[in-house]
Amino acid sequence: MTEQIPQQPPLPLTPEEERQWAMFAHLGVLANLFSGFLGPVVPLAIYMIYKDRSRYVAYQSLQGLVFQLIWWVGGGALTGIAWAITGTLSAFVVGLLCIPFACVISAMPFVALVYGTYAGIQCNQGQDFKYWLIGDWFRSTLTG
Repeated sequence: MTEQIPQQPPLPLTPEEERQWAMFAHLGVLANLFSGFLGPVVPLAIYMIYKDRSRYVAYQSLQGLVFQLIWWVGGGALTGIAWAITGTLSAFVVGLLCIPFACVISAMPFVALVYGTYAGIQCNQGQDFKYWLIGDWFRSTLTG
């Protein structure tokens, strides 16, 4: 018979490591600049690796993941739809009135870039960052 060696639970992260990984989870939005779509993979990977070692990192990485999915992926999809509608309606001159609206929607991914970077800086400084609207929902989900 083989004797099983009991596994020890993973060691918790130090406060400095927590701040660092929470920052990286939010700064994953910068990966979108190079790939266009891989930004959400960064907080997802950080969540999967560190969820059992730090509730703080789990909370921050889940926030970063959902924020990026909503603002970067959703914003990119809305941008494509808005410009397709604008282009189609331009044949009837009405679409020219849609151009300012399409430009505003096109800014959504860039707003996400700035807000995600701000979140990363706040986490690195040891502050508990909550994204507007989704932060409280995630906190109640994790503590639930």
